[in-house]
Order: sequence, then structure tokens, then C-alpha cells
Amino acid sequence: MASPIFDLSGHVAVVTGGNSGIGLGMADALAAHGAAVSIWGTNATKNAAAAEQLRSHGGEVLDLVCDVGEQEEVVNSFQATVEQLGRVDSCFVNAGVSGKAPSFVGMTDEEWHRVMRVNLDGAFYTSQEAVKQMIKQGDGGSVVFTTSGSALYGQQRGQHYGGSKAALISMTKAIAVEEARYGIRCNSILPGWIESAMTAPAFEQEKFVDKVLSRVPVRRWGKPADFGGMAVYFASSASSYHTGDVVTIDGGYHSF
Repeated sequence: MASPIFDLSGHVAVVTGGNSGIGLGMADALAAHGAAVSIWGTNATKNAAAAEQLRSHGGEVLDLVCDVGEQEEVVNSFQATVEQLGRVDSCFVNAGVSGKAPSFVGMTDEEWHRVMRVNLDGAFYTSQEAVKQMIKQGDGGSVVFTTSGSALYGQQRGQHYGGSKAALISMTKAIAVEEARYGIRCNSILPGWIESAMTAPAFEQEKFVDKVLSRVPVRRWGKPADFGGMAVYFASSASSYHTGDVVTIDGGYHSF
């Protein structure tokens, strides 16, 4: 008989930025394995379309308009999730924005804070509320951040983006250590080049594709679905002893 270790029946997952890209790839796999899923995004139309896709798996789905950079919206979205779905067992802190600075010296204060309010402040608000809820429930849980290779290797014109993602790795390890006593584990996923709305402008440039795709050993861009298996693993009891880690899913790009 097959092990039920990846059966997420009765499990409730929150996925921020869950209406497209990596977030939707995670949410779809979680729903397919039986979890009830609450997806958050700022675009109501995209939220509704993603929710319809997730409901095809037969489980309960909640889609909420939430700007994670606003603490009150995060608090209200957690409350709405718990009221409708009953609890929160895993939280995938995935929402983020890319940088748009012309250069480091040309980066404005407004641009710096635009990225930090979502990528770092939003991640703090979301993970803090998740941990509060999991402690209240009393039976543990899983928090997963989406970080970036720029956290380790930097990104020109993206010091704010890379800095925000590096901070998530530090938060991952600190949360893992402090909250382990409550049965809460915390990890990060570090993607490579993945097909999404965020990377679409780069993928449309022939020069970029020629130079970068040749550095991906598996010779293809990643797809949102490539993150589904890891999401299910981190949500499930299979990862009960796995915490404080950064897992890379990049087709070998950062190893080349």
C-alpha cells in the first residue's frame, strides 16, 4: 500500500502571490494533494482565475485581495482564512516585486522602499501572523519563504531586491531556531530562472536567452509546476525534521 505521507487532506495552506507563477505552481500541487488553499494577490481578476483552476481538484479554495506590504491587510487576510478554512498549517511567503532601478547610484528612496515594503516588510508581516496562528493552534506548522540567487550572489541595479531576499534567508534560520519548540519549521526555496510574468521581459530578449540559457545545465527554463513537489513536501509530515534550510530549484544554474 502506498504511504499516505503526502496526503494533505484536512491541511490548510496559505500562498501569497498565489495567483500566478511560482505561487500558483505551489498552490496547484497543494490543492491536488488534498489541501484547502487560501491564495492572496493584489489583482482580483487573476485571483479569481487561479481559484477556479485550483477548485478543479475538488477542494476548498479561498482567494483574497491582499497587499502584503500593508500590515492591517495581512492581519485581516489571516483572520478571513481562519474564519473560512478553520486553521493554517502551512504558509508559503511567496509574494514579491522586482527592482526597477537604472543603477545603484540612480536608485531613488522611493524605489528602495517600493521593493522593501513587499519583499521584506510583507514577508515579515505574513510570517509573523502565520507563526502566531500556528502557536495558537498548538500542533506545529510550516513556513516557507521564496528567496533568490541574488541573495547569495548579488544583482546589479538590484541591491534592494537582493538585499530583501538575503534577509529572508536570515529570517528563515532565526524563525526555525526560535519556533522549533512549538513544532514550527521554517525553510526557504531559492529558484533559478523561471517562466513567469516577472521574468517575461528578460526572456523576450534574444541576447539574454543566448547568454543565460546556455548556463542552465538542464537546458530549459523552470516552470511554476517545478515547485509543486517541494511545496507538498514542506507542507507534509515528510519534512517534519527539515528546518532552517535553503533548497535550490534552478536546473543546476547556480552550480554551473
